[in-house]
Formats: sequence, structure tokens, C-alpha cells
Amino acid sequence: MFGARRLLRVLRSCSCSSAPCPRPKPAAKLSVREALRAQNSNGERVKVQGWIRSVRSQKEVLFLHVNDGSSLESLQVVADSNFDSRELAFGSSVEVYGKLVKSPAKRQNVELKAEKIEVVGNCDLKDFPFKYKERPPLEYLRQFPHLRCRTNALGSILRVRSEATAAIHSFFKDSGFVHIHTPIITSNDCEGAGELFQVEPSSKIKVPEENFFDVPAFLTVSGQLHLEVMSGAFTQVFTFGPTFRAENSQSRRHLAEFYMVEAEISFIESLQDLMQVMEGLFKSATMMVLSNCPEDVELCHKFMAPGQKDRLEHMLKNNFLIISYTEAVEILKQASQNFTFTPEWGVDLHTEHEKYLVKHCGNVPVFVINYPLALKPFYMRDNEDGPQHTVAAVDLLVPGVGELFGGSLREERYHFLEQRLASSGLTEAYQWYLDLRRFGSVPHGGFGMGFERYLQCILGIDNIKDVIPFPRFTHSCLL
Repeated sequence: MFGARRLLRVLRSCSCSSAPCPRPKPAAKLSVREALRAQNSNGERVKVQGWIRSVRSQKEVLFLHVNDGSSLESLQVVADSNFDSRELAFGSSVEVYGKLVKSPAKRQNVELKAEKIEVVGNCDLKDFPFKYKERPPLEYLRQFPHLRCRTNALGSILRVRSEATAAIHSFFKDSGFVHIHTPIITSNDCEGAGELFQVEPSSKIKVPEENFFDVPAFLTVSGQLHLEVMSGAFTQVFTFGPTFRAENSQSRRHLAEFYMVEAEISFIESLQDLMQVMEGLFKSATMMVLSNCPEDVELCHKFMAPGQKDRLEHMLKNNFLIISYTEAVEILKQASQNFTFTPEWGVDLHTEHEKYLVKHCGNVPVFVINYPLALKPFYMRDNEDGPQHTVAAVDLLVPGVGELFGGSLREERYHFLEQRLASSGLTEAYQWYLDLRRFGSVPHGGFGMGFERYLQCILGIDNIKDVIPFPRFTHSCLL
């Protein structure tokens, strides 16, 4: 009875005191990246969560390397050998509680001295497709879209992808562009190529007589036309999102679903001004990526694309070149190389032509401008240049990839656009587009950049299927 009263008095005095009752300080939760960058490694209690990348057991000490995807480098965990190492296996997920201390090893600044290790999820090593210290080729990893992100290679590529996304948004924001969310479902075919995915509700199979939207609807191939609408109110706009092409291709350069960076600029009257923005975007975003995740870029260059580091530096330090389509065709005609597709004026450039032109120009990105009118969509501005009728179009060709950007000045003159639409039989469908020329039209232009091709270019990745988390292409839609 006396003991109970004494305990009650202690509790009351604690609750009435101005100072709170002392509580044990909770362990600070850190990412692996934060732990590795910690400045004060003076025994602070922390919690780190992640997956085991390696286990090394010695007589009295157990060494683990834990990674959570926040960095290429893993955090070394030092534990007493009394911990059950049978459950601490490669691929297992863990929570580690302990003290962050300065590491005696030269290759790392800090290590985590474990006080408690909890295995959150075991990994069945017998069936796990990846093995410790193995570096399987990217082609092999494609078989496992649900697991390949756990490898160093895909981890680095996807971190670069994330940084590049942020860098592109940063460039446009710093340049005064307004970000527009263009629709994924559309009734427009911007490219006019007919390679569209049609959108219908699943119940459509049972009720085929009507359209859900009252008109045929498709997955977008481009946000350009919607950006042109917005460029009538905002002088600089951009969008960054998924686009879809129903191309029956399994090439290294094509996907059925991919991401596009697109921009429209009002009151712009020359391709030179447009090309300046395109070159600025490429160089600014790339420099930011190289600055923010050098280890990840280095891994790609070292193990997947030897020599790409020098090629990329060459692109960044040189001004991009400019040639006309007519000059490009003449260069190709004089080439000693035998092409599968014979170069001729009035015929589109193929990948083999694009790569040759870049090589011919010293492996520097090259703008090809002023394409034949017959090769390009109705919205590109007529150059009114006589017998070789061209439009103010531009493609940017880059080493290893070929075409990366495509853009043009838009036809802002009502009567010119009206004639182009009439000759294509599109006047009724694009009456709204003509209306834009009736109500405060201005000279304007824009461009689009394939984001996955951009990643291929800066990292040197040969196949576009390896720079997107879940590749979709003909005969393949895994997950």
C-alpha cells in the first residue's frame, strides 16, 4: 500500500512539474543517402531501412551492405556475429537500429554500428533471378520487369531519369514557361500518321453502336495542338507526359508508350530563336544531371557505354551545327557509304542517314532545317520558296540516336492554313484550329523531345527499352 502511494506521488510530481518527464530519444530515421552524407557521425542513434546487397561474416563481426535506392552507394552495417546471419541474406529487406559512427575504412566516411536488426521480408535466394556480385546484361533483366529495378544498373538509370525530369522542369520554370497538363485522351491525330490507339470502355464490346465520348477518341500522340491553344493566352508553355504510338516496331528506338517534352512559344518568328531554346534545354538539363548524380552516370558510362563520357563532353562544349535538308541530301549523295535507303530530295531521312550526318559533322548535334512541304504535317509554316517547296521545320540529330527533337514554326496565316487543311480533307475536323487564327493569332513555334531518346543519348544506352521502368511495345505489355 505504501509503495503504491509513493509511486502515485512520483507520477503526480512529474505531471505537475514544468519540465517534462525524460523519455528516451527516438532513433532518427535516415535514408542511406542521408546517412552517407552525415557530417556528425558521433554516435547518433538512427534507423535505416532497405535491402541487403551483400553479407560478409567473420569470426566476431558481421558486415552488411544495405541500400534503399536513394543512392548507388550502400551503407555498411557492422553487427555482432551473434545476429542470426541465416535470415540476413542478399535481397532480404531489413530495419537496422544503431549508432552512426566514423568508419575506420578508407573507402567510406561512416558506418552503422547495429544494435538491432529486424528482417522485414526474407528473400528466397534459390529462386531469386539475380545473384550477388553478378552483373547480368540488360537484355536478361528485361525478362523480370517486376524485379530488375533492384539491380545497380536499373537503379542508376532510374535515378538519372528522375533527376533529368527535375532538370527539365527546372529549365522551363527558370525560363518563364507555364506548365500545362495536356489530355491523354483526345479526338485529334496530331501527326496524321494514323498510328493511334483507340479508347473505348470495356462494355463497348457489348454495345458497339455508340461512342463513349460521342466521337472517336484516342490515346494522344502529342500534346502540341493543345499547347497551341494555350499559347494564345500564355507566351511560353510546355508539357511533359506520356504519349502513345501504335507502331508495329520492336526496334531499339521505338516504344508504344513513351514520354514527350513539348513546348510552344508565341511571338517567335525564326527557327534560329527556336533552335536556341532547344539547344539550351539539352545542355542545361544534361549539366544538371551530371552535377546531381555523377556516380549513376559514371556507372552507365563505365559498364554499359565505354567512351560515352568523352562523347557527351564533346557535345556539351561545342555549338550545335545547322544544315538545310537540301544540304543534308547532298552530303548523303556524296557519301562513300552504301545506304539501305537511297537518299533523294523529297524523301524522308532514315536512321542510317541521320547517324551518318552526325558523324560527318564531327559527332556534334546537328539541326536539319527546311524540309519539303510534302513530308510534313499541315500545321508547319510554308516558306514560300519556289520550286523546292519547303516548310520551316527543324529536327535535331544527335550521336548514337539520330533524331531527338522535332519542331517547326507554325502556320499562323489563316488563308495558308485553310488551303492546307482543305487539300488534306481536314477542314471540318480542325475548324477550331482555324479559329485560333481568327482571334488574335500571332507568329509562334514549338518543338518536342523524346525523353527516352534523350536518356539514351546522355547515358549511351543502346536500347530504348532499358531507360523506361515498364516498356510497352508490340507483342509485349508485361505487368
